[in-house]
Amino acid sequence: MSSTPLFSTTTSSTHLTRTVTSGATASAADGPAPLPRRRLLRTGLGLTGAAMAATALSAPTASAAPRSGRAEPAESAELAELERRYGARLGVYARNVRTGRTVAHRAGERFAMCSTFKAFAAAAVLRDHGDRAPLDRVVHYPPRDILPNSPRTQENLETGMTVAGLCAAAIQYSDNAAGNLLLRELGGPAGLTRFLRSLGDTVSRLDRWEPELNTAIPGDVRDTTTPEAIAGSLERLTLGRALRRADRQRFTGWLKGNTTSEERFRKGLPPAWVVADKTGTGDYATANDIGVAWTTRGTPVVLAVLSDKSAKDAPVDQALIAEAAAVVARTLAPGE
Repeated sequence: MSSTPLFSTTTSSTHLTRTVTSGATASAADGPAPLPRRRLLRTGLGLTGAAMAATALSAPTASAAPRSGRAEPAESAELAELERRYGARLGVYARNVRTGRTVAHRAGERFAMCSTFKAFAAAAVLRDHGDRAPLDRVVHYPPRDILPNSPRTQENLETGMTVAGLCAAAIQYSDNAAGNLLLRELGGPAGLTRFLRSLGDTVSRLDRWEPELNTAIPGDVRDTTTPEAIAGSLERLTLGRALRRADRQRFTGWLKGNTTSEERFRKGLPPAWVVADKTGTGDYATANDIGVAWTTRGTPVVLAVLSDKSAKDAPVDQALIAEAAAVVARTLAPGE
């Protein structure tokens, strides 16, 4: 893991995202063999008009940038204190889409994606379901495909599941077998990486399958993203034009129905906010949550909170994610 925090600030909502890339390429060598490669998903989608702006800086503290561009020392101290108290590395990127204000802490550092990839796998299938993977097509799978934490695919082993059912299971229950079955539709982890590139994300990458992608070894760039990159990709899918309107509504509906974040975003954000999110958990106490939350005034706030610790078997602290989300809410949408 990097010991030098990288963080960025935004002073306007009209610039395009600038991200840091490792220059590495993804591989689908590990895991079950993908189905024969079909035509890849359509590319060249436009970014949202409210895409994020980022300037990578090197500094040991967090920042919250209002329109004036000034950092907010109080929020910087709060996020740094959370790291100290939980003995964790914390990455945060959040943006109030209406005002353009951001909160960023270690926003350019790499963290393991873990199961957050499943949201993008579902979106990739959804974007091209008309001629590649119709949502009502039933997918049958053998017992050997069932992995630990695969509740929905286990329940439907005898009948199989529709593509839409697999997407919902992967997002709402973090069903591991469903995640791998979606990856097969895309041509493996490399197919998901290509989808992310089509969104303009040059940072996030998937290299392996479930469950190996959750090893989260410090310094290993495989299966990683940054808070800023993953937040930007999710914003394009949920609030931008990367998906057709009907598909965007379906995708957002799946995220709103997530059942795995009761102790993360849904605990830390104001109870009246509407939350659409996806979690991820792995070794080294990796605990993630990414999503969009709408305030009581309907203001969308995009946020990504990623975390890990230095010991492989360290306990996961979901409260860290909840508390970081609370800092974001107080900073970007006070009183909403």
